[in-house]
Amino acid sequence: MKKTLIVLFFGSMLLSACSQRANVLTEQEKAQGWELLFNGDNLDNWKMYNGGDVTGWIIKDNCIVALGEGGDIGGDIITKKQYDNFEVKFEWKASKGGNSGFMYHVIEGKNYSAPYVTGPEYQLIDEKGYQGKLEDWQKTGCDYAMYLPDNSKKQVKEVGKWNHSRIIFDNGHVEYWLNGQKLLEFEAWTPDWFSRKNKGKWKDEPEYGLSPIGHICLQDHGAEFSFKNLKIKNLSSKDKPIVSLFNGKDLAGWQIYGTEKWYVDKDGYLVCESGKDKKYGYLGTDKYYKDFDLSLEFKQEANGNSGVFIRSTVKGRTVAGWQVEVAPKGHDTGGIYESYGRGWLVQIPEEKENILKEGEWNTMRIKIVGDNITTWLNGTQMVNLKDEKIGKAVGRIALQIHAGGGIKVLWRNLKLKEL
Repeated sequence: MKKTLIVLFFGSMLLSACSQRANVLTEQEKAQGWELLFNGDNLDNWKMYNGGDVTGWIIKDNCIVALGEGGDIGGDIITKKQYDNFEVKFEWKASKGGNSGFMYHVIEGKNYSAPYVTGPEYQLIDEKGYQGKLEDWQKTGCDYAMYLPDNSKKQVKEVGKWNHSRIIFDNGHVEYWLNGQKLLEFEAWTPDWFSRKNKGKWKDEPEYGLSPIGHICLQDHGAEFSFKNLKIKNLSSKDKPIVSLFNGKDLAGWQIYGTEKWYVDKDGYLVCESGKDKKYGYLGTDKYYKDFDLSLEFKQEANGNSGVFIRSTVKGRTVAGWQVEVAPKGHDTGGIYESYGRGWLVQIPEEKENILKEGEWNTMRIKIVGDNITTWLNGTQMVNLKDEKIGKAVGRIALQIHAGGGIKVLWRNLKLKEL
């Protein structure tokens, strides 16, 4: 009897010690730069997607637990902090038939109903217990609706036991791991990646997967699901070369939004021209850019009411964001206008209006780092602005043609250096 009690006592101590070791960084992890996403005690690092304090999730036995109150839309939680290049590791446990996901590079906004329309997802699901048919791209370990895992290496623990997963996002190189085995790897934003995006589930979700930075997200998809030992380490960003956004031949790398005209003329210039609808029109990059130094040349052949959008996003045929103005003389070329509702954030000084050369080629430079944006026209600084709202954003670069008709602007030498 005494021997049994001693065994039970030491067994209890061992279980307690294991519990204490959860959600704690080792000395080696600290030295390597790892940080905890969850400390086992509170959810101070987390919030609801597009919302405030966490609801529908609890802390139980040192784990984050989804109560299953969410669905296809609603119930997901995200980190308050954003991450770009990283290695993240976490443990997860499904309930019978449980469905969840671990997302990254998620962005918030009133245009987005759920985080999965913006951020890639490492799918987590109890395949055996799930009630319903599952496509291969919906199963555990896939990059949801994009890349499939190597099933010969996929070993998922039975329901109620812990699995260990790892994601690496290193300057566009992506790896998904499960229980010590690499399931898949791919390169983000390559022609293959865009081909999969544009013909599959995401073909009508223009913002999916484009952001190079964003929140970590845990999904509540209507079932109890548990997480612990969520740890992340930042990876350094690689220096990127100056790139040309326009090849002088076609609109490769760009998307047209609206019905106005965008084309390449016989001289190899990019042209925006009013169409019969005389509405707003946009030409946006396929890719997102956050911090960059952009230079370009433009010539206003008729009217010239246009602009360069930065960190912009798409809704339907409209691009929203912050516009560096390109306009006829007297209308603040180089100033910054917000299309979200605040209007002009900063206009140029009156004495700088004559810097614009109407009917000739002009050089514009736009540099944006964090919440600071500076513009130059023909070598002269036009404005410098610090804005918290801009600082939090990420998105496309887009050229605009204003509504009203009668507009024709030529563009060339669009050179960008990511910072």
